[in-house]
Amino acid sequence: MSEAAGGNGDELSVLRARVAALEADKAAARPPHHRVRSFFAALLIVIGCVLVPLGIVASWTSSIVGDTDRYVQTVAPLADDPDIQAAVATRVTNAVMEHIDLQSLLEGVAPDQRPLAAKALGKLGGSLESAVKSFVHERAQDIVASSAFETIWTDANRAIHTSLDRALTGSDEGAVKIETNTVTIDLAPVIDRVKQRLVDSGLDVAAKIPEIHTNFTVVKSDDIGKVKTGFALLQAMGVWLPVIAVLLVVGGVLLAVHRRRTLVAAALGVAFAAIVLGVALTVFRTVYLNALPAEVSPAAAGSVYDTLIRFLRTSVRVYATLGIILALAAWLSGPSRPAVLVRGLWHSGITATRATADHAGMRLGPVGPFVSRYRTWITWILVAGAVAAVVFWPYPTAWVIVGVVLLLLFVLAVVAFLAEEPAGESAGEPTGGSSAAPPGKSV
Repeated sequence: MSEAAGGNGDELSVLRARVAALEADKAAARPPHHRVRSFFAALLIVIGCVLVPLGIVASWTSSIVGDTDRYVQTVAPLADDPDIQAAVATRVTNAVMEHIDLQSLLEGVAPDQRPLAAKALGKLGGSLESAVKSFVHERAQDIVASSAFETIWTDANRAIHTSLDRALTGSDEGAVKIETNTVTIDLAPVIDRVKQRLVDSGLDVAAKIPEIHTNFTVVKSDDIGKVKTGFALLQAMGVWLPVIAVLLVVGGVLLAVHRRRTLVAAALGVAFAAIVLGVALTVFRTVYLNALPAEVSPAAAGSVYDTLIRFLRTSVRVYATLGIILALAAWLSGPSRPAVLVRGLWHSGITATRATADHAGMRLGPVGPFVSRYRTWITWILVAGAVAAVVFWPYPTAWVIVGVVLLLLFVLAVVAFLAEEPAGESAGEPTGGSSAAPPGKSV
């Protein structure tokens, strides 16, 4: 028995040696230019994946900073945000209360009642101030919750777009000068409306309040000054940096020896790079809010941050979705057993559907042969149309990508259905109604 065990061990060692030798011969037989191609393909793909996050940010910067209408469209929903409304109402209330003299409230009291009212006012003290402040805050809240505030907010943000441009890019153009890395909105129009609302409500003393200019902070960070050059460069690159990133990845895939496997890896790399940017945006949000001054509302600042980068997050989801879908498509077209099984199920479903239609009496006439003959061309045209729809769609979302892919799959299923041979023809049976030729006769 020991000899048999020893013999088995020797045979196993021989087999291992042969496998190692075959692998070594295979590696040695690989042409040197294949290794060079693989190296440069990997290099191009890595550089492209690294540029993907920068390209996404460049596209967002060019869109938000370089396009006033796009910026206004982005921040317009903030007018209805509860945190923004609460912060604005509080800021306006504090500004108005600084200019209201509670003693002047006695001017509306009859002369013979003023001593008694003054005595009462002195006893109330802070209670009267709290009551008046609450009254002013209610009027301010009414204004910020109205449609008038939406107009004021939109007009103000359109006016400060130059300030945002300067704050992010350091540009010297424009009449507004940014010295404190802060972008603010003047709330004077809101205060004027609150003053009028106070007068209409019976608080005549509000009519004596002078014109007040107070600012509401939209963006404030000392770190902005450190990245102005980077923002300016990204804005200059605009849409070209994403194109360069995609072209590098595509070039790497075309240069690779095993293109399908490389396409899967490259697509997953693009998706991973986009996800990393999404995580970085979440982390930076926490860092940004923690660095804000005490007088800035964290809730309102968080709303501003989330709103400003919402299209940036949308781009992150789009790139991640596209990468995953491309990787899945490339994998399903491969020779692996699960991929072959999925393709088999797809074909079986199409065949069964066509057979059912044939048994029900459905006839396609010349459409079926035409689609079958030009099926490859039709498929590539449909794929090119789907790509064009994604490329030329203005600011697509991840759901747009999924919808386009599902629509493409449906149309491809219809094409496969039309190109499928009728059940009778596939079985070798006549479908044209003519009888088979008799034995010995040529057809």
